[in-house]
Amino acid sequence: MRSVEEALTAILAAGRLTDVERVGLDRCLGRVPAEGSVVAPGDVPPFANSSMDGFAVRAADTPGELLLDGEVAAGASSLPTVTAGRTVRIMTGAPMPPGADAVVPIEDATEDGGLIGLPAVVAGRFVRAAGHDTRAGETVALPPEPMTPSVIAVVASLGLHEVAVRARPRVAVLSTGDELVEPGLQLQPGQIHDANSVALAAAAREAGAEPVPLPRVGDDPEDIEEAIGQAVARADLLVASGGVSVGRHDHVRHVIERLGSLELWRIAVQPGKPLAFGRIGDVPIVGLPGNPVSALVTFELFVRPLLRAMQGLSGDGRQRVRARVAERLGKDPERRAYLRVVVSAEDGRYVATSAGGQASSQLRPLAASNALLIVPEGLEATVPGETYDALLLGGLA
Repeated sequence: MRSVEEALTAILAAGRLTDVERVGLDRCLGRVPAEGSVVAPGDVPPFANSSMDGFAVRAADTPGELLLDGEVAAGASSLPTVTAGRTVRIMTGAPMPPGADAVVPIEDATEDGGLIGLPAVVAGRFVRAAGHDTRAGETVALPPEPMTPSVIAVVASLGLHEVAVRARPRVAVLSTGDELVEPGLQLQPGQIHDANSVALAAAAREAGAEPVPLPRVGDDPEDIEEAIGQAVARADLLVASGGVSVGRHDHVRHVIERLGSLELWRIAVQPGKPLAFGRIGDVPIVGLPGNPVSALVTFELFVRPLLRAMQGLSGDGRQRVRARVAERLGKDPERRAYLRVVVSAEDGRYVATSAGGQASSQLRPLAASNALLIVPEGLEATVPGETYDALLLGGLA
């Protein structure tokens, strides 16, 4: 069996960066910038403006009573000039009128007819200077991470309407097995509903990829070969589930060998030992176990980092913490285990508790977990009171 590190190194080496495309800001959420920065074409904001509803004044005229001489609203293009002894009502975001160098908030002023009583202010008070966020010609970094709403807002504030990003990897998802039935259909004796197709497509989408669904196929080598051939013609990566173990009806691994090359098979990991990896042409093929728990855990460990690498990202994007365990959780001593746990913070430390049964046939504990507890090779079980690395899949409990 190959170690987790050996398998991950081999799989990541097969990843190719996806192409660069320019997309509108409405389609940038979660996309990875292909360029590290953009250049601001102008100042942001482009003009000095008020940060408060109030009165635009010459600071030298305060304190005192000033004559109200007009109003400036946000978006105004024609501006009155503020002269000695006069003030202009101004709204938040409105351009500062010529002559004014400060703003008095409306709640600090008194109004009596056309006279406005104002306290003393200093020049620049409640005024946003032109370019105080970004200067024209300034290089604005785009973090090498999936774009967030705030990053998109920065780009939009510069007046740019599109960004160069990495194309989403196209991931063909193939589910195999005679026993599988579409969710929603009535089961016949010996059949189960296919959870892998939808779960792996969702996992691919969460990792920033574009799933390419394929019709599920039974345990027929010719049908599997035809489906895999279609997949490699349409996708950047094929993720198959089932058919990679040693049973008489496990054909996926053999088809990969026949059509291309098999680079590794069987990994010292629990769950998910029977995992195949190879290539057909320049398309990587990852054959995951058919068991849904094993398929999802090994996707997290091996496919998610590969999809991120194809978009120019490093690692798996998950946080790791050290968590203390109070119970004994058994495992195979020859393999590194990824146990389904709930991690919470207690008294300044992280604590992990079992999310339920650890059998690879139990999906509900995986759904209930927020982390995978990593227990090294050589151990038969966790030691109560000891701490282990935990890979967080979601927020803390």
